[in-house]
Amino acid sequence: MKNNPQSKPKLILFLLGAAAFLTGTAILSFLGGRRLLRDYRRSQLMKENVVVEMPALRIKAPVLEGTDQEVLAKAAGHFPGTGEPGKGNYCIAAHSSTIYKEYFNALRDVQNGMELRLYDVSKTCYTYYVTDSFIVEPNETWVLDDAGDTRVTLVTCTDDGTQRRIVIAKPQTAGT
Repeated sequence: MKNNPQSKPKLILFLLGAAAFLTGTAILSFLGGRRLLRDYRRSQLMKENVVVEMPALRIKAPVLEGTDQEVLAKAAGHFPGTGEPGKGNYCIAAHSSTIYKEYFNALRDVQNGMELRLYDVSKTCYTYYVTDSFIVEPNETWVLDDAGDTRVTLVTCTDDGTQRRIVIAKPQTAGT
């Protein structure tokens, strides 16, 4: 049997194509598995912790205690010493980034009147409505102070990371 001179390049191309296909399948499987694991962990955190939700912006995040990088890498964080669900100034921080899919990315599109829901650990729902949004410098921590009312204060970075975007939401009261 004679060797066909065209069969060797075809075999090489076939093997390269098969290798590329297998590599792509492995990468997609890895990334898909990672996403499934991340989604599972997120759903577990939402079952066991406070949850903040803004339906109009498709924000729904578990809220853990603390605002260090370890907490903010997996959830939103409650500033220790600030209010509690349904009482005082409950302050929450989360990352936003134009590069990564972070919990508070959509806050740049917030509008007054948007609904914000806060579910405590027992899943009691507290409903608030956005009353204000503004930008402050990172050292302006007065936004975390007790304002003498019931509110939720959301804190995240601006797109360039140099300032903080603040969103204030309060419960709707009769006549408002």
